[in-house]
Amino acid sequence: MAIRYPIEYDLSPKSVDVGMRWLTLTLKNIGAQTLMALDVRLNSLDVYSINVYGTGSYISILKPGEEEVLAFQASANYTASVYVSLDGWKDGERFHWESPAIPVIVGEEVAELATVFAMTEPYPIRGEMIRCEATIRGLTESEGLDLEFWAETPGGEFQELATIETKELAAGEQARYAAEITPEEEGLYTLYVYLYDGVRRIGREVEYVYVRET
Repeated sequence: MAIRYPIEYDLSPKSVDVGMRWLTLTLKNIGAQTLMALDVRLNSLDVYSINVYGTGSYISILKPGEEEVLAFQASANYTASVYVSLDGWKDGERFHWESPAIPVIVGEEVAELATVFAMTEPYPIRGEMIRCEATIRGLTESEGLDLEFWAETPGGEFQELATIETKELAAGEQARYAAEITPEEEGLYTLYVYLYDGVRRIGREVEYVYVRET
């Protein structure tokens, strides 16, 4: 089980077939204080890929050392990530907690987007090139996939940066690809990376870069 204090948590299964599926969430209070009136939600970071149904679950009290098991129904179409959120009371005060992103593999994917990074200074200057780099990891043998890089400008324009046909990958093998953009506006740029196996989208990651004037 993973830990983000004061909660130890686990979501299973880690991989599911396409369709309507049940995901089981285990929560354990490893802190020293009792948690009360908890509104527990399983939230999708990409509802197009995984859509979690319902309004969440309720735990009236979770004492130190106690564990609860909850079930959530989801429509699984493509690999994506979810996260857990809790809202309630701790020691007479409002309490909010969120887990890091939890990946859920949907179907038998041939590869995954392992990492996506904007290779730049924390606040690049307008007119300086930004390099976005993606690492693909093979899960089984693949004959070549389509990798797309896009950018949304502060003004709302959606720009295609590159479309790349990846090389063949064996299970466990990694390959690195990149695209570049030279920002012309000050403000927040959103970089999107998509990985496709034919028409099936098997990966999506987002990076944010704030561009300053000088």
